[in-house]
Amino acid sequence: MSSFKIDIREMSNINVLDLKGYLDAHTAPDLEKVFQNLLERKKYNILINCKDLTYISSAGLGVFMAYIEDVRKNNGDIKLSNMSPKVYNVFDLLGFPLLYDITKDEKEAIQKFTSPKKL
Repeated sequence: MSSFKIDIREMSNINVLDLKGYLDAHTAPDLEKVFQNLLERKKYNILINCKDLTYISSAGLGVFMAYIEDVRKNNGDIKLSNMSPKVYNVFDLLGFPLLYDITKDEKEAIQKFTSPKKL
């Protein structure tokens, strides 16, 4: 069985999720529970740090799609950072860079949360 772990940090009004391991059909429900909990607590600025994410399947990608609309309708966003080329290729193949801010590092993502939105 593949291992998957989520560590959660809060930085001002941004919740940072550090993903580690394999995000697939077996582990996606763990990430869903974290998103549900954040939304119940009205936490809508979510940064996904993928530095230690070694694999993502379509089921894992589906979790992001399931929650992005609720997050954005509450003036929040889901941003992704620190992806390995292997993980980025999966996101890129499915057009995620058009839908999400994917940044080189966490610092850049945090700046995007704090800078004024462009119209």
